[in-house]
Amino acid sequence: MTTRIVCALALYLAVAPVLSQQAPPLPATPASGPVKGARYAIDPTHTFVLYEIGHYGTSTNRGRFSTKDGVVQIDDSGRSGRVDITMDIGSINTGVELLNRHIQSKDFLNVAEFPTGRFVADRMVFADDKVQEVKGTLTLLGRTNPITLKANRFGCYTSPLINRQVCGGDFETTVSRSQWGIDWGLNFGFEDQVRLLVQIEAVHIR
Repeated sequence: MTTRIVCALALYLAVAPVLSQQAPPLPATPASGPVKGARYAIDPTHTFVLYEIGHYGTSTNRGRFSTKDGVVQIDDSGRSGRVDITMDIGSINTGVELLNRHIQSKDFLNVAEFPTGRFVADRMVFADDKVQEVKGTLTLLGRTNPITLKANRFGCYTSPLINRQVCGGDFETTVSRSQWGIDWGLNFGFEDQVRLLVQIEAVHIR
């Protein structure tokens, strides 16, 4: 990320919680879609990746990853753009510490050697001013495979705390973890198909 983006996002992250505690609640103002040609910085306090995987044909195991940083660049037509997000794989939180450590091990995500994952997209599909899907690649464990994130919801608003436009939504896809060499448990009850649920918000920088 550029120095300007880092400084702007750092200011947002530092000021927003303080303002929300000291100032009375203010309504957010709905905004039109992303600004043509604009650059947005991912807000890591509102951007996470949740996974769901079947477990012995009974319950569903879930966990959540945090994001480290990222940017979204809307093209000049306002009809597509580019996304680049880095995930902190070591931040996995399933709610069970023993399971966290297992997922971090070489059986699954090998965090010691591959501490981050990366999603890069160079195509965004819009309907009117809303993002419908994002086509890109996901890199984990040194392997890169194509994925498409489909939007369940998307919108923009002007934040009353920082007077900047914020855009984001909920996206999802289903992948086969074996594509990234994550095959532990495939022969005794842990499914290959993994549902990824992505919540994302990004702050208009310029």
